[in-house]
Amino acid sequence: MALPSIFRSTSRSASRPISRRTARRLAADAGLLAVAAAFALPLAWVVLSSLDPRADLRVKAPEGLTLDHFDAVLTSDITFTPLLNSLVLCGGATALTVVCAALAAYPLSRFRSRLNRPFLLTILFATGLPVTAIMVPVYALFVRVDLIDTARGAILFFTASQLPFAIWLMKNFMDGVPKELEEAAWTDGASALQSLVRIVLPLMGPGTAVVTVFSFVMTWGNFFVPFMLLLTPDRMPASVSINEFFGNRGMVAYGQLAAFSIVYSTPVIMLYVLIARKLGGGFALGGAVRG
Repeated sequence: MALPSIFRSTSRSASRPISRRTARRLAADAGLLAVAAAFALPLAWVVLSSLDPRADLRVKAPEGLTLDHFDAVLTSDITFTPLLNSLVLCGGATALTVVCAALAAYPLSRFRSRLNRPFLLTILFATGLPVTAIMVPVYALFVRVDLIDTARGAILFFTASQLPFAIWLMKNFMDGVPKELEEAAWTDGASALQSLVRIVLPLMGPGTAVVTVFSFVMTWGNFFVPFMLLLTPDRMPASVSINEFFGNRGMVAYGQLAAFSIVYSTPVIMLYVLIARKLGGGFALGGAVRG
């Protein structure tokens, strides 16, 4: 028995939004798969080429499995000393950046002033300055103050370059901590520094973790700054020593480069794993000031 026309039109109109919704979902899934493939292909090349005795630029299954590439790069001159230099430079710069950003963000977050907004806009403008544009005067300054070819000079420059954006991040996270908690501590006789260290920073653990990861990753992969400020080969970090795998006349040791890249990425991956819980956490302080 045929349905009346009114029921047929209603069923057709109800099916159209479903088909459109399905098409949009499929298009979104296809876009996400394309983005995932763009990230997965370089990672697949690194893993496969590190085990391929005849590695090249193609992403392909290894013709045979070998660990010779790792044996070639796991030496003191190629890997261990540069990695230690990177840990010293990036770890020192990250620690100094987090401390300075917290001390700078605290008054910006807790005290109102007409200079807060101009100061924040100024440091935001500072993040847009390219490193290559300021490296020449920085190099001349470091030569004059005897900081060239020193670890402390590279750490100070790393800190200065990462500090503007770190202050912005730290200030935004610090705004989420209720001020009433600090006022209760001030009533008990705590100073502003004590309330910052014992109340604000522990409560904004996810924010501190984000600033730490951001600062460490940005300094860990920096090639240009240590290449310009450090002159002695024994003081070069791993981000500079990776250039040794690129030979003259376009010759590249792809297998050793892939093996070194895996070893070079290990500290960053370990940092993510160690603070993954803090990165996924939230403040959840909604009921902390009630009662």
